[in-house]
Amino acid sequence: MGKELVEPDWPPLTDDEVSEVLGGWRTPDSAAQPVVTWRSPRPMSAAALVRQGTVTVFLKRHHVLVRNPAQLAAEHAFAAHLRRRGQPVPLVLHRANGESVLRRGEFCYEAHRLAEGVDLYRDAVSWSPYNSRGHAFAAGQALAALHLAAADFPAPARPFTVLMNSCRLMCAADPRAEADRLAGERPDLAAYLAGRRWPEDFEAYLLPLIRRAAPLARALPGQWGHGDWHPSNLTWTSAEPGAQVSGIFDFGLANRTFAVHDLAIALERSVVPWLDLDPVTIGIGAGTADADLDAAAALLDGYQQVRPLTGIEAAALPRVLPVVHLEYALSEAGYFTSVTRSPADADLAYEYLIGHARWFGQPQGAALLEFLGQHLGRGLRPAGVTYDRPV
Repeated sequence: MGKELVEPDWPPLTDDEVSEVLGGWRTPDSAAQPVVTWRSPRPMSAAALVRQGTVTVFLKRHHVLVRNPAQLAAEHAFAAHLRRRGQPVPLVLHRANGESVLRRGEFCYEAHRLAEGVDLYRDAVSWSPYNSRGHAFAAGQALAALHLAAADFPAPARPFTVLMNSCRLMCAADPRAEADRLAGERPDLAAYLAGRRWPEDFEAYLLPLIRRAAPLARALPGQWGHGDWHPSNLTWTSAEPGAQVSGIFDFGLANRTFAVHDLAIALERSVVPWLDLDPVTIGIGAGTADADLDAAAALLDGYQQVRPLTGIEAAALPRVLPVVHLEYALSEAGYFTSVTRSPADADLAYEYLIGHARWFGQPQGAALLEFLGQHLGRGLRPAGVTYDRPV
């Protein structure tokens, strides 16, 4: 939830649990005794790397209030589509009955082959930057390739639920009514928002930004995206500054939005040091958060080398960025109010929801948006410019 480790929301996967669960999965060494070699420290999930004979499996457990079998099956279908298009996405493992999800009581399990490459950012906290401009450039290239591969994936958007991205607010004809609908779908979230300055904050900080982004956002073609493009969800060919992306994983926030929405998420996740700000007074002068403009340029240049933005996409990106986090932050507040029942964490999610939007109205946020507009207006990076130096 910040720069410090916290107790996870869910108990870790136990050795006995792993042995029982993996017994029904098709793995190359399914007869071998599984051994847990690493457990994820991330607070909102329970996951582990499991060595089974000569292979390593990534096993993840979800409470059904967070992800049910149908929701996980949608993620797995998207991952399979990307693999068919040549993307370096780890293989989703299937059970003997052909299904990719196991439901046991209140929990669901999924298993994947280990992503190839070096997991350089395994311990990186949220909003950590790339280690080098070269990594940012390579990540931009990989994201563009993913968008090209995903463009013909036909599945509809997933419904709003906890810990989920979408673009419903940004593309709605009546954003305030849509916000009320989203909250109304989760009674605990609606009750929580009723105790905050939600109508006033929405009107003052969110609605003007949504209205600025909406005309261009609604004009862009919809498609699926990764939803959480951050260096910790990528593996790398080496630890060198000029390394390339060798694996892409964690499609838990994947949904049908549009390519610029996903690109804006990639910028929001890595070029602004949000954790340097006081979460309670974010955006009104408490602490500083200077965006890494060089990293933003490198990521955008890498992206455009593979998939150049159209004119409308380039115009939309600086408008979409200030509000790209809204649905996820709202769904995160829903997670803390209806699943973990943690009012303090819900307050943090609310400050994330309002504060990050508010920051873009401050000098540092405005400078980032101005830079993006100017940089995209210059087109592709000049020949001979490299991004293989350390930060």
